[in-house]
Amino acid sequence: MELAHSLLLNEEAYNQLGEFQKAEFIFEWLQFLEKLLPVTSRADIRENQKKLVEQLTSLLNNSPGPPTRRLLAKNLAVLYSTGDTFSVYQTIDKCNELIRSKDDSPSYLPTKLAAVVCLGYLYKKLGRILGNSFTDTVGNVLKAMKNAESQGRYEIMLSLQNILNGLGAAAIPCHRDIYKAARSCLTDRSMAVRCAAAKCLLELQNEAVFMWSTDLDSVVTLCFKSFEGSNYDVRLAVSKLLGTILARALTSKQITASTKHNFRRVSLEDVMELLGTGFLRGSCGFLRASGDMLKGTSSVSRDVRVGVTQAYVVFVSTLGAQWLERSFSAFLSHILDLVSQSHPKAVQSAVDAIGCRRCVSFILRATVGGLLGEKAQIAAAKEICQAIWKLKKVVDAAISDGNLETKINTTDVTASQHVLVCALQELGSLIHGLGTTAAPLLQDSSTGVLEAVISVIVHPSISVRLTAAWCLRCIAVALPSYVSLLLDRCIERLSALKSCPEAVTGYSFAVAALLGAVKHCPLGIPHGKGKVIMTVAEDLLCSASQNSRISLQRMQAGWLLIAALMTLGPAVVQHHLPRILLLWKCIFPSSSKDLETEKTRGDAFTWQVTLEGRAGALCAIKSFVSHCAGLLTDEVVQRLLPPLPSAVDLLTQLSSIYKSYGNSLKTPSTVYRQKLYELLAVLPPKAYEGDFSAVLKELVTDLTVTDSQIDASAFLLPSLCHENDLLLLGPLLQETDHRFIEEQLLLGNNITGGSLEYDPYSIYEKFAKGDSVPKPLPPALSVISAASRLFGVMFSHITESHRLQVLEQLLNSIKQTKGSRQQIVQLHIVSAFSTSLKRLANCKGSLGSEEVRRSALMLVMGALESNNPLLRCAAAECLARLAQVVSDSAFTAGLAQVSFDKLKSARDVVSRTGHSLALGCLYRYLGGISSTQHLNACVGILYTLSQDSTSPDVQAWALHSLSLIVDLAGPLYHVHVEPTLSLVLMLLLSVPPAYAEVHQSLGRCLNALITTLGPELQGSSTAVSALRTSCLLGCAVMQDNPDCLVQAQAISCLQQLHMFAPRHVNLSNLVSCLCMNLCSSYLLLRRAVVACLRQLVQREAAEVSEYAVALVKESKEDFTPDVNIREIGLEGALLGLLDKELDPRLCQDIKETLTHMLTSMAVEKLSFWLKLCKDVLAASADFNTVASIDTTQEEETTKGDDVSVLTSDSDDRFHPFRNPRWSTRVFAAECVCKIISQCEKAGSAHFDITLAQERKQRDSRDDFLVLHLADLIRMAFMAATDHSDQLRLSGLQMLQIIVRKFAAVPEPEFPGHVILEQYQANVGAALRPAFAPETPPDVTAKACQVCSAWMASGVVSDLNDLRRVHQLLVSSLLKVQAGKEAQNEQYNESTSTMEVLAVLKAWAEVYIVAVEKQKNQSDTHKHSLKIVNSSEESYRDVTFSASGLLDLVQADLGTLSKLWLAALQDFALLTLPPEYASQLPAEGGTFYTAETIENARPHYYNSWALILYATALWLTSTGFLIVDPDEGVTNLSRPVTPTTMCQDSSTRPLVKSPEDVNTDRFHLILGISVEFLCSPGSDAAMENIIACLHALQALFDVPWPRSKIGGDQELGVELLNVLHRLILTRESPDIQLAALEVVRLILFAAQEHVKEKRRSAEVDDGAAEKETLPEFGEGKDTGGLVPGKSLVFATLELCVCILVRQLPQLNPKLTCSPAVPPGKHLLLSEDGSRLVAAALVILSDVPAICSPEGSVSVLPTILYLIIGVLKETAVKLRDGQLPLTVAASLQALKGLLSSPMARAEKSQNAWTDLLRSALVTVLDCWDQDGLLQELDEISLLTAITVFVMSTSPEVTTVECLQKRCIEKFKTTLDSKDPLVQCKCYQLLHSIFQHPNKTVSYPYIHSLAPSIVGKLQETEKAKPENAAELQVIQEGIKVVTALTAAAEEQHRAHLVACILPILISFLLDENALVSATISAKNLHEFALQTLMQIGPQYSSVFKKLMASSPTMKGRLESAIKGNQESIKVKTTKHAKNPGKSSSIQLKTNFL
Repeated sequence: MELAHSLLLNEEAYNQLGEFQKAEFIFEWLQFLEKLLPVTSRADIRENQKKLVEQLTSLLNNSPGPPTRRLLAKNLAVLYSTGDTFSVYQTIDKCNELIRSKDDSPSYLPTKLAAVVCLGYLYKKLGRILGNSFTDTVGNVLKAMKNAESQGRYEIMLSLQNILNGLGAAAIPCHRDIYKAARSCLTDRSMAVRCAAAKCLLELQNEAVFMWSTDLDSVVTLCFKSFEGSNYDVRLAVSKLLGTILARALTSKQITASTKHNFRRVSLEDVMELLGTGFLRGSCGFLRASGDMLKGTSSVSRDVRVGVTQAYVVFVSTLGAQWLERSFSAFLSHILDLVSQSHPKAVQSAVDAIGCRRCVSFILRATVGGLLGEKAQIAAAKEICQAIWKLKKVVDAAISDGNLETKINTTDVTASQHVLVCALQELGSLIHGLGTTAAPLLQDSSTGVLEAVISVIVHPSISVRLTAAWCLRCIAVALPSYVSLLLDRCIERLSALKSCPEAVTGYSFAVAALLGAVKHCPLGIPHGKGKVIMTVAEDLLCSASQNSRISLQRMQAGWLLIAALMTLGPAVVQHHLPRILLLWKCIFPSSSKDLETEKTRGDAFTWQVTLEGRAGALCAIKSFVSHCAGLLTDEVVQRLLPPLPSAVDLLTQLSSIYKSYGNSLKTPSTVYRQKLYELLAVLPPKAYEGDFSAVLKELVTDLTVTDSQIDASAFLLPSLCHENDLLLLGPLLQETDHRFIEEQLLLGNNITGGSLEYDPYSIYEKFAKGDSVPKPLPPALSVISAASRLFGVMFSHITESHRLQVLEQLLNSIKQTKGSRQQIVQLHIVSAFSTSLKRLANCKGSLGSEEVRRSALMLVMGALESNNPLLRCAAAECLARLAQVVSDSAFTAGLAQVSFDKLKSARDVVSRTGHSLALGCLYRYLGGISSTQHLNACVGILYTLSQDSTSPDVQAWALHSLSLIVDLAGPLYHVHVEPTLSLVLMLLLSVPPAYAEVHQSLGRCLNALITTLGPELQGSSTAVSALRTSCLLGCAVMQDNPDCLVQAQAISCLQQLHMFAPRHVNLSNLVSCLCMNLCSSYLLLRRAVVACLRQLVQREAAEVSEYAVALVKESKEDFTPDVNIREIGLEGALLGLLDKELDPRLCQDIKETLTHMLTSMAVEKLSFWLKLCKDVLAASADFNTVASIDTTQEEETTKGDDVSVLTSDSDDRFHPFRNPRWSTRVFAAECVCKIISQCEKAGSAHFDITLAQERKQRDSRDDFLVLHLADLIRMAFMAATDHSDQLRLSGLQMLQIIVRKFAAVPEPEFPGHVILEQYQANVGAALRPAFAPETPPDVTAKACQVCSAWMASGVVSDLNDLRRVHQLLVSSLLKVQAGKEAQNEQYNESTSTMEVLAVLKAWAEVYIVAVEKQKNQSDTHKHSLKIVNSSEESYRDVTFSASGLLDLVQADLGTLSKLWLAALQDFALLTLPPEYASQLPAEGGTFYTAETIENARPHYYNSWALILYATALWLTSTGFLIVDPDEGVTNLSRPVTPTTMCQDSSTRPLVKSPEDVNTDRFHLILGISVEFLCSPGSDAAMENIIACLHALQALFDVPWPRSKIGGDQELGVELLNVLHRLILTRESPDIQLAALEVVRLILFAAQEHVKEKRRSAEVDDGAAEKETLPEFGEGKDTGGLVPGKSLVFATLELCVCILVRQLPQLNPKLTCSPAVPPGKHLLLSEDGSRLVAAALVILSDVPAICSPEGSVSVLPTILYLIIGVLKETAVKLRDGQLPLTVAASLQALKGLLSSPMARAEKSQNAWTDLLRSALVTVLDCWDQDGLLQELDEISLLTAITVFVMSTSPEVTTVECLQKRCIEKFKTTLDSKDPLVQCKCYQLLHSIFQHPNKTVSYPYIHSLAPSIVGKLQETEKAKPENAAELQVIQEGIKVVTALTAAAEEQHRAHLVACILPILISFLLDENALVSATISAKNLHEFALQTLMQIGPQYSSVFKKLMASSPTMKGRLESAIKGNQESIKVKTTKHAKNPGKSSSIQLKTNFL
């Protein structure tokens, strides 16, 4: 194929190829040429033009296929437009010559067609350049059309369209001729020709004025004719033509002079009348219609009506949204008039009426719902409301008028019903779509929406009553706050108007509909409503028999209410279950005898009532089983069963009853059957085993009833066919935008589809799709689908013999019928049998013996050759299921063989299509038949069939079947891939485009082949690249196909290719193709486009986005999609599409695509994304009113700034998004939150304004989130104050995220302030509306979170500013205090639980932060007191803000603490296991009711942790001492404290002692914490665990709780075990550190307890008998510790766990193993070090809670661990710092060594021995070879020093130990490292000062001489740097200390040593100036030391000075110099007093 890539055709290569490859080669070359010509230079083109033209024109004679001829024509046109045009006339003549040719043979046809296509493209591209030649050309082409066949007519029409397009107004002379020709083609028998003619006329009307002026009527009539017998594509094309022409006629202003005299202005009325004519009278003229009217036949064929309906939509869309807004009332009245009484014929039969209503609803939905923005929709809703009021008046007048003309008026009433139904449906859909943004509409009393809807609930027509109820349901779903209100109103009317039949049914429908809405409203309704409704229902049922006039209505209403009540779920129903079961039992006779007596009594009316009632009861029980599965215990099932046998009995008697009482019972008995079947289908089959045979008999009768003329295939079968197979059956079964109306065309003539009045019980069910009305089928159809479902259930449960019998029966009944009736019976039977096979396959059942199989096979085979394609499809699927259930390879092979034989012999289309599909389906459920012979045979036969060009149907089915086999045969298919691919390509290049179904099947084949090849497509071998090229070629052919579904296939094929071989797919071409089709009118194409985009942007989002924008910039010509990619990029285009699109699947895909683009690009294109989101959100800002923000509660001054925030920045410039829907705005708000989190991942500069500004200056392309903070706040504000509740929630969420992320960002211009501070007015204004009384609780709850985040963030330091937000929380708190009594009656009780807990949680968060801040400040205060001269005011500021926040909370703390405790008590009760349910209080808790306990639980789980922490903090702040004096005496309305827990009020003592109250509270907090920490679920939030641990820390921070836990050892051990488990299961260092802190406090509590016991024992026993004191502490007098009971053991376990986790080398078992290399030191992470340090602190405290013996038993372990940590982590760090772990281990060592146990007489000896061993271990660390270089000597020396200093002398004064220690010091003193020397001096300094001489003297004797010697050496070598200087200073300090410690007689000697050294460090004045800093510092240090020593030892000093005059001179000059410098300094200070303090401060810090 590479050879084809050249400018000229490579003829050499071309001639070597075979016939088919030639076609491929040519196509490839032409494709290459198409890309090459536009980019080749004009000179090159001219050079080769002649040759190229020759090559291209010669191809015309090669009979090119359809795609090739199009490409050929395009290339010729481009060639002439870029090169020279002088030879173009020859080419045109040549084409005309070819067209004139008399050769009519089929082989010559492609050449003629190619010539036609060429002409079209040449004129399109060159247009007027070609001068007047077009008249001849057009004449020639039109002449050729006279005897052309359909392909020719099709191409000629498209060619004429192109000619017209190119010539524009120049073509006027030919317009009439073309118009005539197109007219005849518009009613052609070929559908493709009709489409082409419509396109041609659409092009023509651009210039041909007569089409929309003088000839308008005839054009319209012509279009109506074209709709007759049309298919979906024709309807789409012609409706576009008709709509456009009418819109043109209406809007045109300019009229040419010639037509002026006979032209009338067309008004909107005229246009509407024209369309209305088509809608009502169809395509026949005005005269003929009247003839039909007289005969009374309906003449409007449905396809005309559907076509006209689509034309209405096109007409309005063309005129646009603004036109619709302006002319809405006229448009509405016309549309509604279509179904009104002025056109009785349209609605004369119910079937017609339903069809027309659907069309009208569709027009309204597509225009009002699709075009208008929210504001305009509200206006439209008001108009619709007016229409309802008008009709209501007509009806009222008719009903109240009791005169003689009542008859006439009833027709008024019935006729108005259809208008009302349409109006109500549209009103419902509108409000449903608007959601909570419709609130202003309903609050507008002048419109009276609710009044209007409720007023027609009592309309005489049942369909109006039902639609009104449905409309109420929509309102309820949209505005949940109205549910309760509407329910109350309807129940109240229902009770008041009990005796009016219309009111009883109407209001019961309304109540049922509203109950159905509750499950769509997350906030629910009050629990008590269920009780009210149950009472009303019972009342209706009991009073039904009192008044025969309304007994039927009452019966129906009662059961309807009960059935609807079930949808509220088990929580509500369980309270009423006994009564419901009783009613159920009573409605059926208790025995068969009673049924017999029933039959003998009664008349038709009583039977009607009985059947209605029983059907209702069946429905209610079915509803119970479906919605309350949780209550279906065995006991309940047992109580459900008794009435079933009698229900089945009645079923068997129905036919005889029906015979006795005639036709009036027909519908009730059918409904009864249907409801019984439906109930049985959901019950477990075991329940009614006894009735199997009776029920089956009835089912068979129902399925084979022959008098049914209704072809229900479109309802029964699609669900039984595989969705992929349905694609074969054309667009009617596919999802399209017009599905709602197109559905009617699927059905037979006497049925249009479902409607609400066929089954009122569907009003409360969940509908299949969004907001469309439920559409139950007529009972006659529903009963069949119910029967086939039940048959499916029962067939799999009956015995084999019974199965055989049933199948025989079914086969016989098919044989007995003929013709269309036979087909209907067959259809019912196949659907039933297919359902049963499906069930058998699912439960892995078997079918049975040979006979059963044979009968089943006969049944299916008959249907496989049916005339109905849908039935064939279902039968093929059924056959495959049969093979799956039998699962016997011989049987399957037999089935395939039958089909093979059939296909070889049969010639008719029906059997060939059926059996070819069967072959494909067989593969579907058998995972591929694994024999290659079988596969070869299948493929061979299907190849042959797919080339049968006589029948496109056979081709399409065979290719579809082939695609199934390719897909399912797996690797076996690889051998066939190449030939199949060649076949597919050949057909793609040769099948005419009119056969779209063949192309679609080819597309599926190609897709399957690409999937089969999979990743192999990446290969580079020649074979693979040939396959790949073929695949790409196939895709290119399909992309050029005119059929949208084929284009969709092409896109999904390219998507597959891109997945497997991304390098080989040209991304820019693919993206441009996707952008072109983004707004296609075909739903499936749009879906394919978005699905492909979704995949592309996961890998290459940036590229895709760039290509899209580049494409729009380049393409000057026909790229004008409805989306503005140029301005807003592909992302904006997708957002715009999301806003218009209604298909949920497509919307989901668009959202995912945008999310992927956002994650990969938002950070780079930050401004762009934020602007997009802002534009979408800002589009709603005009909708908001400032009025919704109420500022009256505040003082006047703050009013101004809040409001100004809202009114600014509302410029009315062009908006890329016109009125986006609220759901789009919610998505935009979610996007903003995602952008923030992406920026967080991207880096800190996004949240640091100084850094961001710096980097922005460096590179202006950089962009950072913090620079857009104002926009973020504005977006959050706009969203949070919208009318839509969902958007408010998203806005508040956004605001919360912004506050959390930006709270700490400082404001660089105002130090000490943060950047968010300037936005406090906005935040306040955004929050305030959420606390208004009418706000839904979920919004308020969210706002509480934002409030607490804002207050806790510390953004606002000024208390007065903070008060605004604080005030909002205070108002909520007042609401909480009002208690259950003041609860909101609108929503479920659990919502008030949610709100209360949200408020308490918010307060808790604020309180926690306030306490923490105060704690931090008191710490800093302690530090700051050390600072001399600190600036007072700054400190005051800080404390003020923290204590201020605390003061704010303090005011309400008394109330809060009670409420917190109450909430915790509730939570504690709710966490009890189910077995304690009986102990729960009957009336519920403080904040939840017993009935809504399940709904309340999640809210408690959400908020308990922070409340617990806050309560613990509060209790500790009061030290557990305060008890409210009133408490317990006055019984508060709510059980405030946990004192009441689980106690009956009678047994409670009147007043509890404070001790008891405290104990209860302590156990409450401890209990909740332990319960949670024992097993926090893997999903438990980190915050909860940490809050819980913090609460425990706070609890044990004060003495009283510590005394409780210290005194209860078991409790302590249990807590430690829980914490140990937590540490094992949670890796987070924060959690582990918090847990260790709790452990430390528990240990501390135990220490206090032991101390207290020892103290009291000493006091009691007196000091005299000290020897006999009992031992306190663990280990008593044996030293034994019991695991599980011992606190010490538990603590050690926990610490070892932490230490070994961080330092595995500590584990002796591991150290020997190869896993841990010995001696490798690890540097721990910062968190690891902190954990180890915390564990060591705890370890050192352990001995304090042991008895002396106990301490001896734990000491070795503790020493081992501490020294182990020291040894493992003592590594040298660069700056000489000690690692944190080393510092901690030394600290712990010190604590341990100074333990009193070391000196206690019982343990002293053992301790001494152990400590000596420990010292030896430390010394041994030193001697391990090879480790010295990385071991830190300083740490080990310090450890030795700690031993020397902290233990009793007998430990370290042992000769051998002391010697080794001194050795270590000696070697270290000689170290080369000044840091080491320095530290060594410091340690010796402390040892030398040891009070016990036996300890210090040996060290002094051994080491002092060498120290002095070292100092004397330094006289010569002056220090070079600070480190060396420090060594000298430390050395001098040591010697001075020695001097002080020495005995009198030695002192003089020492002073004499030290003075010369010091004086040698002094410098004279000249040297001082030039000296280094170190020398200067040394000089000063020496001088100061001399000044101190001189006076102390004056005698020695004087002696020395006298003996050495040089020394004396040096000293004197130094002192003089020093005094002078002091003088200078003080004068400086006097001049500049401000500086000194700050300098002072800084030095002090150091």
